[in-house]
Amino acid sequence: MHFPVLRGQFFRREVGRVRAVDGVSFEIRRGETFGLVGESGCGKTTIARTLLKLVEPTAGTIHVDGEDVTRLAGRPLRRFRRRVQAIFQDPYSSLNPRMTVGDILAEPFIVHDIAIDRAAREREIHHLLDVCGLPRRIARRYPHEMSGGQRQRVGIARALALKPDLIVCDEAVSALDVSVQAQIVNLLEELQKAFGLTYLFIAHDLGVVRHLCRRVGVMYLGRLVEQGDADALFDRPAHPYTRALLSAVPVPDPAIESGRAPEPLKGEVPSPVDPPAGCVFHPRCPIAVAACSTAPPPPRALARDHFAACIRAGADHPSHPAIEGAAP
Repeated sequence: MHFPVLRGQFFRREVGRVRAVDGVSFEIRRGETFGLVGESGCGKTTIARTLLKLVEPTAGTIHVDGEDVTRLAGRPLRRFRRRVQAIFQDPYSSLNPRMTVGDILAEPFIVHDIAIDRAAREREIHHLLDVCGLPRRIARRYPHEMSGGQRQRVGIARALALKPDLIVCDEAVSALDVSVQAQIVNLLEELQKAFGLTYLFIAHDLGVVRHLCRRVGVMYLGRLVEQGDADALFDRPAHPYTRALLSAVPVPDPAIESGRAPEPLKGEVPSPVDPPAGCVFHPRCPIAVAACSTAPPPPRALARDHFAACIRAGADHPSHPAIEGAAP
C-alpha cells in the first residue's frame, strides 16, 4: 500500500511515495488469533484498513477462503463486509455520541437489510449485551454516560452483530486502564471460543500479544521482518529488530531484569518515502554485513512455521527471557 506525495499549489504532481506497506505476506488460519506488532508508523493499521477494504491496495491480493476480495464490488462486497468486522482503538470516538447503545447495535441490521422485525431486533440487541457482559438497561444510554471499558464492550457487541468470521482488533485495548484491558482480553478469548471467531490482533503491548495470540508477525518500516509461533518468537527471537523490541520490555522479576543486557538501536527510523536499499533495517542493525544493503532478504525458514527476513537470523545473539502474558 503506497500513498502518493503531492507537491504544488495549483498543479499537483507526484514527487514521491510513502511505502506504508511493502511486500507483506501472511496468512491467518480459521479460529486463531494472529498478532501484528511493531513501533508506531510501521504499517500495522494500514494493513488493517486494507484488509477491511477501507482503502484499495496499490498492488497485491487479499484472499478470504480462496476468494480474491480486492476485486469485489456491489453485492459481493456487501456480503464480504458482513464477514469481516473491526474493533477500533478509541472507544470514545468510534461510537456516535448522538445515538443510544440500542440504536448503535441496531444499525448493522438496518445497513445490511437484515429482515427482522423490531421485536426480533431488540432480542438480538439484548443477546449481544448479554454475551459482552453489559446490563440490558444500558441500551437506553448514550456513549458519554458509560466508562471506557463499557464503550469498548459496546464496540465489540457491534462487531459481533453480523456474526462475522474475522474481526480486526486495531489496538483494541491500548486506550483502556490496565485492569480493564485484562477484562477485555478475557472477553475476546471467551467470544472466540463461543463463536469460533478469527482475530487479527494489532497491539503495542507484547505481554497482551503473547497471552492472546497463537502466531505473531513483527513489522518494521512497512515490511514483515519475522513471523511464527508466539512462544517460539518470544523465547527465541531470530531477527535483530525483534530482539531489540523484546529487550525494551521490562520484566517484573528484579533478578531477571538485573541480568538482562539491553540492545539499544542506533540512529532513527528511516523515512518511508525513501527507505534504504536492501534490508530496510540494515542501517540500524548491529549484525549487518555488506550484502544486507544490496537486496531485500527473503524470509528464511528457521523452524516449522517460524520465518525471519534476515540473512544472519539468529547469529551471535542469545534469546531474551520470556515475556509473560496479561493475567486473566
